[in-house]
Amino acid sequence: MSADEIRALMSAAHNDRLTWNTPLSEEHAAQLVAACAPAPGARIVDLGSGWGELLMRLVESAPGSTGDGVETDLEAVARGRALAGDRGLAKRVRFHETPAAEWADGGYDLAVSIGASHAWPGSTPEALKALRAAVRPGGRVLFGEGFWEREPSERALAGLGAEPGDFGSLLELIRHAEAVGLRPLQVTVADQREWDLFEANANIGRGERWALANPGHPLHDGVVAAVDDRRTGYYGGYRGTLGLAYLVLSA
Repeated sequence: MSADEIRALMSAAHNDRLTWNTPLSEEHAAQLVAACAPAPGARIVDLGSGWGELLMRLVESAPGSTGDGVETDLEAVARGRALAGDRGLAKRVRFHETPAAEWADGGYDLAVSIGASHAWPGSTPEALKALRAAVRPGGRVLFGEGFWEREPSERALAGLGAEPGDFGSLLELIRHAEAVGLRPLQVTVADQREWDLFEANANIGRGERWALANPGHPLHDGVVAAVDDRRTGYYGGYRGTLGLAYLVLSA
């Protein structure tokens, strides 16, 4: 039994209870789409798009707009292409199996990246530079990134497998955006209910449901142990400490 097998079994791309792989409610998502306000015919790119649900919502909001989803997870890309086909968006939303940091196209009206800054060396500052470079003057950026809601405890760091310097404060995140020429138009953060539902429906919930349905499976005990570790790490560690901010920015 390997950790890779367990991670694959619990992968987000196969989890039909996840609309998006981030703590985000329908209401909050609608507010982000409204703040991004893509115009008819807009060109949109999502760097680290996953299966592209938010990208598709943005494209659907703007007649004649098109979207590029840039993603290396082949299972997520397959799910995204299937969703785009089901919604009549196959000609308007295209997925590219390319690392986000290697995407060289530019001149977009809107560039999006949610929870994918690790794709760039140097993480947050480099991700913001790449997003700024991807949009035309006057374009917009939607950037989702983690931050510390409060000073992380040892239990929070252990639960995340993180170091104190992996994230900064919300204000530091805003300052990083400003430093590359991006001005904040709207800053919102995932609330506790969004986080709790995300954790309940992502690794913890998916693993628990699978274990209940497969008591005799060779991976059963490993999945239960992984779920218990995640539950301890969240409820006993980083819940209320790790935040997720959504910055709508003007270039």
